[in-house]
Amino acid sequence: MRVLVTGAGGLVGGALTEHSRAAGDEVFNYDRQALDITNRELVKSTMLAVKPQAVINCAAFTDVDRCEFDPERAQAANAVGPENLADASRLVNATFVTISTDYVFDGRKEGFYTQDDDPNPISVYGRSKLDGERRAQLAYPRTIVVRSGFIFGPGGRNFLSTIVDRARRGETLKAIGDAYGTPTFARHLAARLRELAQLDVPGVFHVVNEGAGVSYEEFARKALDRAGFGSGELQGIEMDSLNRPAPRPRNSRLKCLVSGTVGLSPLPSWEQAVEEFVEASAQPGTAQRA
Repeated sequence: MRVLVTGAGGLVGGALTEHSRAAGDEVFNYDRQALDITNRELVKSTMLAVKPQAVINCAAFTDVDRCEFDPERAQAANAVGPENLADASRLVNATFVTISTDYVFDGRKEGFYTQDDDPNPISVYGRSKLDGERRAQLAYPRTIVVRSGFIFGPGGRNFLSTIVDRARRGETLKAIGDAYGTPTFARHLAARLRELAQLDVPGVFHVVNEGAGVSYEEFARKALDRAGFGSGELQGIEMDSLNRPAPRPRNSRLKCLVSGTVGLSPLPSWEQAVEEFVEASAQPGTAQRA
C-alpha cells in the first residue's frame, strides 16, 4: 500500500511510519516542518505528487491548555487541516483516516462513550477536534474518524512516559485519581489505523485498548510497579486541585460499537499494553519524539 502519513514526528505518527514500513508499505511521512496541513495549496500539491492510496492524519495541536489561549491555531491545525487533507484525498481517490479524541465528550456520562453518544466538548481543543471530524466528513464521505484517548508509548512526551522518567530521576510523583479513561498504546493504535485504511469503511471508530477503563493514578501505579519502581511514592490528587486553564472530561472512557462488525479483533488489554510499553522503554536507544 502507498501511504502518506502526516504528523510523523509525533508519537503515533512515528509508530505508524515504523509499522507500515515493516508491513511492506511504501510510506511518505511528513512532520510539521515538511508539510503544514493548514496550507491548502501545499497539501493539494503534495497529494498530487505522491498519489497515495491511503492518507493517515496524525498531525494535531494537542496541548489542551495552550489551545485555550490560542484558539485560532487549534482551529487551523485540528479542524482546517483535516478538511484540507480530506479534500486533497478526494482528488487522488485515496482512503482518508484522521485521529480525533475522547475530549469531544463532556465526561458527564457514567460508563463508556460509544458512537451513539452525542459529542459535547467542553474545551477549545475538544471543539476544534470535533469540528475537524465534521469538516473532513463533509469534504470527503470516504473519511474514517478514529477517536482515541490516554495515548501512551515509548519515545514520546505523554503522561506515562513522563511518570516513568520522573520515577527514574527520583522526583515527586502525582497523578489524578478522579478522572477516568481508556488507555491506548501508540503501537497498537498505529496497527489499527493501518487496518482501517485497508478496510476502507467510512465512519467513526473508537480505538482503545481493552479493559474497563482506569484513572490516571491507577494507570501510573501499574506502569511504576511493572517498571520495578513501586508506587508508594505516587500521590493521588483531585483533578480540580490543578486549576488548569482547560476543562477536561472527568470520564472519557470509549468503546466501539462497530469494530467487530467489520471483522476487527479487540486490541490487547491496557494492562498488557503497559507491560509492552515498559519493556520497550527499557530498550537502549529509544529516541524521543516531539
